[in-house]
Amino acid sequence: MPAEPAPRMTAREAIALLTDDAGFTEHRPQPRTLPPDGPLGWAGYDAARERAAERTGEEESVVYGTGVVGDRECVLLSFEFGFLGGSLGQLTGDRLEAAYELALSRRLPLLALVATGGSRMQEGMVALTQLQRVAAASTRLRAAGLPQIAVVRDPTTGGGWATVGAGADVVLALPGAQVGFAGSRVRPPDADPYAYGAEGQLAAGQVDAVVPAGELRGTVGRWLRALGAREAHEAPRSAAPHDPPPAAPLPRAQPSSPTGLPTSGREAVERARSPQRPRAEAYLADYFTVRLPLHGDRCGGTDPGLLTGFGLRTDGQPVAYVAQCGTPTRPAGYRAAARTIRLADRLGVPVLTLVDTPGAANDAEAERAGAGAAIADTFAAIAAARVPVTTLVIGEGGSGGALALAAPGNTHVTADSYFSVIAPEPAAAILKRPPAETGATADQLRLRPQDLVELGIARSIVR
Repeated sequence: MPAEPAPRMTAREAIALLTDDAGFTEHRPQPRTLPPDGPLGWAGYDAARERAAERTGEEESVVYGTGVVGDRECVLLSFEFGFLGGSLGQLTGDRLEAAYELALSRRLPLLALVATGGSRMQEGMVALTQLQRVAAASTRLRAAGLPQIAVVRDPTTGGGWATVGAGADVVLALPGAQVGFAGSRVRPPDADPYAYGAEGQLAAGQVDAVVPAGELRGTVGRWLRALGAREAHEAPRSAAPHDPPPAAPLPRAQPSSPTGLPTSGREAVERARSPQRPRAEAYLADYFTVRLPLHGDRCGGTDPGLLTGFGLRTDGQPVAYVAQCGTPTRPAGYRAAARTIRLADRLGVPVLTLVDTPGAANDAEAERAGAGAAIADTFAAIAAARVPVTTLVIGEGGSGGALALAAPGNTHVTADSYFSVIAPEPAAAILKRPPAETGATADQLRLRPQDLVELGIARSIVR
């Protein structure tokens, strides 16, 4: 069951929760005069707007301006649900577009605090087309390499969820918030309410984290730093393309029982499959002081065997990471990996990948979920990346399912790893060899760490 939502905040309370004593400077767009009762002449619309203004103290359903969260300056926009349900009309569209343009002109990240019931019926199709304006403004910000973070409050439904909310790079949600395209009055009467809540959307890979209100300021501040936002006192970044950032440093070798390098292919495989071998969590915990997970593929899927996100190292350097955890990687995992790599590339953040999988999941469900296309998309994301990608093979490197996450020319291996065109057992089966010849087949595949360096597949052995 979904958690109980916290009491609803006003637009300005939500802003104050994030900015605290750092302050907020409100901006307003150029004024526009609507015809009486709006573009449709909807009887009583002007009176409804006047009552909403008296009740909330706001002129429209969105407030926007600049503020500081943590130590990072950003543009904040916040929905006022008390103003006609936080709905989007023509004047709302003016404010949303102006907020995105303000972020673009000042080279600042955009932080959206969303609480909306969707498009405003009293303005008909004029209201609905505001979603196109928002999408275009968001696309311009994305093309400029500026991050967008959404905090979805209760409720976030309709077009506001489908543009400002779900269209952000990182989506955080307050516990118990109603989140979904279909609002409570238009969804099927027998629909599972869990699917329309923050926790359900997290399980479905549509939300990156559910964050209690008391932790929101710290979490958003860390995200702004990890996504490369500048400090409040820094000068604006140039709009010109940047030189690529330095490559992510190689992780340190983690303590392991065996010493030295494997003497045979069979030993290399056994060491990579050992339950005692260090796994991705150990490497990531040693590598980062702050880790901020991205969750899900935005297509309704998650893969617990693949970790993605951004992190901060001791020196404050942001690095994006994609790490396999030793299980067959599922299509949702590859899509989440591609999502993370492309976001890092757009923001100019280097990428670290940790390879550890016996291969891509090959069951019928994986095929139906588009395994081939998901793997192809991951290959393409790494091939197209302008930021450096650093890869460390920490365990099994099983065929194309592992190679999809490996950086050409910048792949390294540990002493407890192997990398092979195919695992030795299926290789022997394909060659119609008896199981007793699996070890010899492993030797022929030259899959040991030292073989990979000699073949030019790996640059070094980390030990």
